[in-house]
Amino acid sequence: MGKPTGFIEYLREEPSELAPRDRIRNWDEFHLPMPEDNLKTQAARCMDCGTPFCHTGINISGMASGCPINNLIPEWNDLIYRGLWREALDRLHKTNNFPEFTGRVCPAPCEGSCVLGIHNPPVTIKNIEYSIIEKGWESGWVNPEPPQKRTGRKVAVVGSGPAGLSAAAQLNKAGHWVTVFERADRPGGLLMYGIPNMKLDKQEIVMRRIKLLEAEGVTFTCNTEIGKDISAEQLLKEYDSVILCTGSTKPRDLPIEGRSLKGIHFAMEFLTANTQAILNQDETNISAKDKDVVIIGGGDTGTDCVGTSVRHGCRSLVQLEIMPQPPLERAPNNPWPEWPKVYRLDYGQEEAAAQFGDDPRGYLTTATKFEGDKQGQVKAVHTVQIQWERDANGRFTPQPIAGTEKIVPAQLVLLAMGFLSPEQPLLDALGLEKDARNNIKAEHEQYTTNIPGVFAAGDCRRGQSLVVWAFNEGRGVARECDRFLMGSTDLP
Repeated sequence: MGKPTGFIEYLREEPSELAPRDRIRNWDEFHLPMPEDNLKTQAARCMDCGTPFCHTGINISGMASGCPINNLIPEWNDLIYRGLWREALDRLHKTNNFPEFTGRVCPAPCEGSCVLGIHNPPVTIKNIEYSIIEKGWESGWVNPEPPQKRTGRKVAVVGSGPAGLSAAAQLNKAGHWVTVFERADRPGGLLMYGIPNMKLDKQEIVMRRIKLLEAEGVTFTCNTEIGKDISAEQLLKEYDSVILCTGSTKPRDLPIEGRSLKGIHFAMEFLTANTQAILNQDETNISAKDKDVVIIGGGDTGTDCVGTSVRHGCRSLVQLEIMPQPPLERAPNNPWPEWPKVYRLDYGQEEAAAQFGDDPRGYLTTATKFEGDKQGQVKAVHTVQIQWERDANGRFTPQPIAGTEKIVPAQLVLLAMGFLSPEQPLLDALGLEKDARNNIKAEHEQYTTNIPGVFAAGDCRRGQSLVVWAFNEGRGVARECDRFLMGSTDLP
């Protein structure tokens, strides 16, 4: 504990950002680096708790509490306070293969369970993590570390998203030959195409780590879909083990009147097309420019649609959320160390407010009908406010409130209501057992499917979740796959 009274002496300081009206002019990351002296002060706020909930990743009330990959947060906070950056980086890498990703896109459940956060703003854990890894890259401390010897075993990882990348990195460290199959034209999965460039730069940040993995011996095979370009049978025959990390990519739809109209897209279609256009230096084929945009659904994906639409130059923007607006402070039924369900103005809503004058979100509101023009193009969304009431079975269901109907103009509608399950054809081709939600059936911490040598991890196993949980599962499945191949394992 570098400074025992630091949490009393220093206030929380957030990293600076470009102003919303400035940053919406481009697709660049907009967080500004914090001076080292300020970071030292922020690290000094860490209390070195006897029971540090920040790095004990567990689920409480269905939400992450603490760090799912068990980052040794008090330890590297102390090292930063002492100016020992290289040692802090080594400590960070012991639990996290890709801190440059979590330091940018993780919602920081660690901060939600920080003990200091009971009575004061929590430690800026996420920004310190981001600063450690970026200091490491800038200083030349992050270099390829290929294994000293190879086992001769071959592992196929299907999917190059967060779970697939962490599984590949760990298995390569164990000395196995790892090939990662990706059906898109570039590796990275969600990190490449599901998260906008202004949150996570693709060329500078994602590809930087992909190139390092390649230098360490991992092979990436893109534009290859298992079940089409390579049969499931061939994959099982050619590899000693197979790990499925395909994600939960089947989106939740909204089957109301007018759903087949042109101009209604799933959020991931919109975000993927936009990132492809940026990378190819081309125009996106789904543009919000000069359009009235309605986004249905919240969460990170909804926010990303807001930020992307504003950068396109949309004419107006409305975001519909079926849940009530969260309170400004923790409710009594949401105590520490649970994730605090409080009102936040995320980056996208902040940008929309700067552009149009207000937070674009309308709470307790749902769409009832899409209205189109004579050409079959959507032109409006019919909405109604709702209230949550218990049905005959005691379950809360949304009930419309008479007299609250509205018609909202819209030439572009984006559905950001989450994801249901992995796509089923590959699962069926392999003959995999599924759970009640159509995810791959495999126990947490074991990751074994009903087919010997075939493992599953990440969202395709647990359902839609956080990037950091995917990293947790990728590391875990690598450990169990290594144990399967070798009889024992030294992987954490």
